[in-house]
Amino acid sequence: MKLFLTGASGLVGAACVRAAARRGHQVIGTCHRHTGPIEGLRTRLTLDLTDPAAATAAVLEHFPDAIVNCAAVSVPDECDRQPALAQALNVDLPAQLARLAHHLSARLVHISSEQVFPGTSAGAYAAGDPADPINLYGRQKLASEQAVTAAAAEFAVTVRAPLLLGNSPGGGRSLHERLFADWAAGRTPRLFTDEFRQPCTADNLAEMLVELAERRDVRGVVHWAGTDLVSRLELAERVRAHFRLTPQQAPLAATTRADQADAARRRPARLELDLRPLAGKLRTRPESLETALGELQVPAASRAWYLG
Repeated sequence: MKLFLTGASGLVGAACVRAAARRGHQVIGTCHRHTGPIEGLRTRLTLDLTDPAAATAAVLEHFPDAIVNCAAVSVPDECDRQPALAQALNVDLPAQLARLAHHLSARLVHISSEQVFPGTSAGAYAAGDPADPINLYGRQKLASEQAVTAAAAEFAVTVRAPLLLGNSPGGGRSLHERLFADWAAGRTPRLFTDEFRQPCTADNLAEMLVELAERRDVRGVVHWAGTDLVSRLELAERVRAHFRLTPQQAPLAATTRADQADAARRRPARLELDLRPLAGKLRTRPESLETALGELQVPAASRAWYLG
């Protein structure tokens, strides 16, 4: 299968390239500024995805069997700082890719976010539950879902993904990499005790995304995440324990949503996703946090500190 993948140098995109290559697919991947190697990438396109004409020309030139959209401004604070760029990548691009998928009769796999939900539910959110995002990132992701469904309902599946762990090409995109950067610099990360997420690795998500690209019987909006719901602080503590670091070497500070009310207003408190409808249809399985931690590596930039 010929697979056109946007955001090939990102945490999820690079994992998707590896997963697709392992399954024998030909991957055409777009990058913007990243110039380092990307394992498994057959054809590399240096492309500004905010340029609709350039993106359209690239897709039409390669005429893919499937499109996997991993490009996004995925940090909520960055969306607030650069709303126009975030709109272009988070809403306009997936809408454009959906129109192209419909034109080419190509499969489209698009990534959305758990943050379309407000985080006020005491239980797991089902895919059909009402979305009510409380930050710009969540509103943009919800708009992207609606645009994709409107343009390519018969070809597209949208995956709401959780907080992600993993080893990024640049070594600074995932949570454990940012923790290591703080510890190596002598900083003490502050993490919420009352903000809960259901993390999985980018590799686990990527395996599922490529499996969805291979089949067309799953459409609409679906959920994917890990099996364990943990607080931000507990997650950092588990990362620290996994790498056998002591609290003296790798300090952590607890905070609560009441302590940081301004930030908390834009951060959903509890995001648990109901995985049963999708997990029962796929070969890829949701992973436990223990399994996810086992895949993490010490970031290259922090190895001297870690070994010292």
